[in-house]
Amino acid sequence: MHSPSDDLLEIVHKLPELDKKLIELLENLSPEDWSKPTVAKLWTVKDVAAHLLDGNIRILSSLRDKHQGEVVNIQSYQDLLDYLNQLNADWVKAMKRVSPDILILMLKITGPLFCEYYATLDPYDKAAYAVAWAGEEESKNWMHIAREYTEKFLHQQQIRDAVGLMGLMTDAYYRPFLDICMLALPYTFKDVDAKENDTVKVSVTGDAGGSWMVQFKKGQWELIRDPALSKYSAEVTLAPEDAWKLFSKSVRPDYILQNVTLDGNRAFSERVLQMVSFMA
Repeated sequence: MHSPSDDLLEIVHKLPELDKKLIELLENLSPEDWSKPTVAKLWTVKDVAAHLLDGNIRILSSLRDKHQGEVVNIQSYQDLLDYLNQLNADWVKAMKRVSPDILILMLKITGPLFCEYYATLDPYDKAAYAVAWAGEEESKNWMHIAREYTEKFLHQQQIRDAVGLMGLMTDAYYRPFLDICMLALPYTFKDVDAKENDTVKVSVTGDAGGSWMVQFKKGQWELIRDPALSKYSAEVTLAPEDAWKLFSKSVRPDYILQNVTLDGNRAFSERVLQMVSFMA
């Protein structure tokens, strides 16, 4: 189980900021913008906005109000993934009949309630749902809230990417997103053999980027912070516009490989490119 940094413990306070920027974004879209395709495969801008609404309603219903619409038998990671994909697809299809204005109205209503609910939680209490993409079978609330932050960031960024309206690729919003995504690094390397102290460095360029390291110690991989370390078994450097798409499985490694720098142990560096920090 991961240990939180002070920044991640405070991430709950950024959820209302993301929602405010989302509403401002949606209210400035043209009628044509709503139909534009996104990197979220078959989803348009309107579909992604509908998915964000689904996230608000689902959390308020299942966690705040303790309402379970159906009981499902989840036996494996794939079972969970299949269930969530079907749940998402059903919602987006149903929301085809809903206008953009109604979508915005419902986001304005549910967004503050969603943020208020999470602000009431003790960050160290057990979360209702484990963060499976980080390899956790049980998570704390801070980790679950961090996952919610990445969901809200990602889907808003998908819309912004589709319509050419930037605004989230900043130190205030993109850097926390990357910090959270990198919590999947040790799990990504879980079955990779290594020597004691083998270290892999992952860097994202740009003003909002940074560097993260995962090291093999006492038989397992773990995230480390060691600014003095200057030699690595492998290094991977990504462009900021590629990193969020790669870690969300919006694109696969071969699509961005010409923009990626890989140094050192090839097996290690290529494994980094397989990291997915979402249920995808």
